[in-house]
Amino acid sequence: MTTRGANSVSSMKRVLWVSLIALVCLHPGTLRGQNATQGPVKITLDQAIQLALQQNHSLLANRTNVQQGLALEVTANLRPNPTVFADWAYLPIVTPEGGWGTYLHDLSEIDAGVSYTIERGGKRARRLQAAKDATTVTRTQVLDNERTLTFQVASDFINAQLANSMVDLAQQNLKSFQDTVDVAQNQYRAGGISENDFQKIKLQLLQFETDLQTAQLTRAQALADLRQQLGYEAVPADFDISGTFEYQPLMVSLDQLQAKALENRPDLRAALQSITAAKSQLELAKANGKQDLGVTGNYSHVNAGNHVTFAVNIPLPIFDRNQGEIARTQVAMTQARQQEAAAHGQVLTDVKQAYDALVSSDRVAQLFRTTYLNVSQRSRDISEYSYRRGAGTLLDFLDAERSYRATQLAYRQALATYLTAIEQLRQVVGTRSLQ
Repeated sequence: MTTRGANSVSSMKRVLWVSLIALVCLHPGTLRGQNATQGPVKITLDQAIQLALQQNHSLLANRTNVQQGLALEVTANLRPNPTVFADWAYLPIVTPEGGWGTYLHDLSEIDAGVSYTIERGGKRARRLQAAKDATTVTRTQVLDNERTLTFQVASDFINAQLANSMVDLAQQNLKSFQDTVDVAQNQYRAGGISENDFQKIKLQLLQFETDLQTAQLTRAQALADLRQQLGYEAVPADFDISGTFEYQPLMVSLDQLQAKALENRPDLRAALQSITAAKSQLELAKANGKQDLGVTGNYSHVNAGNHVTFAVNIPLPIFDRNQGEIARTQVAMTQARQQEAAAHGQVLTDVKQAYDALVSSDRVAQLFRTTYLNVSQRSRDISEYSYRRGAGTLLDFLDAERSYRATQLAYRQALATYLTAIEQLRQVVGTRSLQ
């Protein structure tokens, strides 16, 4: 009996394993379906920034300017093309006397030759250097576009976090007040409050339901704005964000931030590179003022004779020595230096303003965190406790509820302002590492 029982159990195990394998084979989407039910794709702030840098269409379009600059470098490095020419003169309209062969050999004229322009003054090298310097400036400007896009993505991400927080708060408030309505309804049925007071409480429920709908709409719009920055096709339509929406202390000094900004800001670097690019344009203008040599070699067959001609020509630089372009590029160098000085000052100003905004928003957030959040919470709890036990008035409870809701909304907005100020400081410094 024991042996047969063991065999029976073993047989049942084999049947179960075979059935499970068959189920998976016949329904291969079962396991994938489990993954599909895990919810929408959620991305963090760092992931959002990376997606935007890889997929944002405006940034990708700006990056093509670098490729265009590289193509212009190829054009600038090209040598002039030689010119080949040929002519055959004095061909008769009708058959000449003595035949075509004799006429063409003895009487017609044939010319063939080639000409080439020899550039002087190092024009090709100057053109190439000017093109390379322009490409360098363009490449740095693209980096500055990435800096701006990173801040925009971070700002939209914080707006989405704020919207999510508003939805959570609206849901909590609605549930809490719904409980209050239920209590008031029981009190009304028991004769503890009048119908007028019950209707006033019930009417307040509309505000909480409206707050929830508004918060949900704001969240949908915030996620849509963020999706546009990431690249519309980069994330699915039902994507969401992840990450904590909470206070993040930041201890930095203004002097360190300004020094870091002068080292990292791409727009300041581009202004410095523009001075070099302007100098290259000036050297090119001077090189273009040098006159080029034209060299020609010509073969002629005239009256049964063969002749070779060589010629060299060069324009006399009496009037046009490219004076205007040289003067313009000299002024352009002065302009570039002034723009670099302006960019230097703008960087310091940007950091100062962003730092002041961070300090101010930090103080506001701390006011809420250290005092007013607790006060509003305590006030509402006391009013609710008193009202439910008949020791407080309806007006006092509704006023405490409104104050609590307003304080919570104001704190979340202050927190979003503070977090945005941090991202603004990262943008003006030119790096996400502020320490």
